[in-house]
Amino acid sequence: MHAKQLRVGVVGATGAVGREMLKTLEQREFPATSVRALASSRSAGQEIPFKGGQLIVEELDENSFQELDLALFSAGGGTSEKYAPIAVRSGCVVVDNSSAWRMDPEVPLVVPEVNPDDLAKHKGIIANPNCSTIQMVVVLKPLHDAGRIKRVVVSTYQAVSGTGQKAIKEMETQVRQMFNMQEPEAEVYPYQIAFNCLPHIDVFLDNDYTKEEMKMVLETQKIMGDETIRLTATTVRVPVFFGHSESVNVETEKKITPAEARVILAQAPGVQVLDNPKEKIYPMPIHAAGEDLTFVGRIREDESIANGLNLWVVADNLRKGAALNAVQIAEVLVERDLVRV
Repeated sequence: MHAKQLRVGVVGATGAVGREMLKTLEQREFPATSVRALASSRSAGQEIPFKGGQLIVEELDENSFQELDLALFSAGGGTSEKYAPIAVRSGCVVVDNSSAWRMDPEVPLVVPEVNPDDLAKHKGIIANPNCSTIQMVVVLKPLHDAGRIKRVVVSTYQAVSGTGQKAIKEMETQVRQMFNMQEPEAEVYPYQIAFNCLPHIDVFLDNDYTKEEMKMVLETQKIMGDETIRLTATTVRVPVFFGHSESVNVETEKKITPAEARVILAQAPGVQVLDNPKEKIYPMPIHAAGEDLTFVGRIREDESIANGLNLWVVADNLRKGAALNAVQIAEVLVERDLVRV
């Protein structure tokens, strides 16, 4: 780690991802001389545990970035669109977790295990990809390097924590209501999520895909640096608190056998292979929760085509899917001296 010490701010610090960002900065001993927690006026004054003490949440305003070198944003697209340019004008580098900047051609979209060199092109803002995209490309990149991916079909099984604290609370409440023979109340989602699956994440677009599904398509092509990769997605919200799961079908130009894929993925950064069907060993959200790695198993040949593989990919959506990836980006910025201070 580069010796330079930084003044760091977390915007949206009281949300599920913001809290995880602070926890990750602490756990990974990020080299910061100071860390500040920033949020909206209604959250100002709250206390968040950090390094054995408490951070007092400060109200986010246009002057918040004058004493910061690096800001991790997790506060929604509108907040990012307003405040990220202000932060950059103040000399602060922004790592943004919202979707606001991801497809901007001037903004690098980065997963450090996949495309860290794109960080050198940043102009003050770096985008953190969508949670479901991150865990998929960590697994796809080594396979792409080995056999060149032509097409991907992915179905996701996404935890409610991806929607935030209110969704976690709603599922808890619905479970209690149903066990008490009450009608479950749905506010965060259009229908009950407890004991149900919703094939509907984000808004529906004119092509009848959801915004989440198209994010996976476009972000994957940008991160992998290859717009010829064809990808189609179906994203589903499931009654799991933490950890996104994905069924990923991959077609490659050059054949990769399941045995070869296991070796390739076992050597891939940030990936752990859990794949022994005879012993009932495969990744599950209950094992991924709280972990930094992306887990892959159920690696088998797609027997319907010449060069196909099926994979099952699981990761903690708040960690690798959001907070950890943002902090890893910040670590690479420091290591490569790409923070302008």
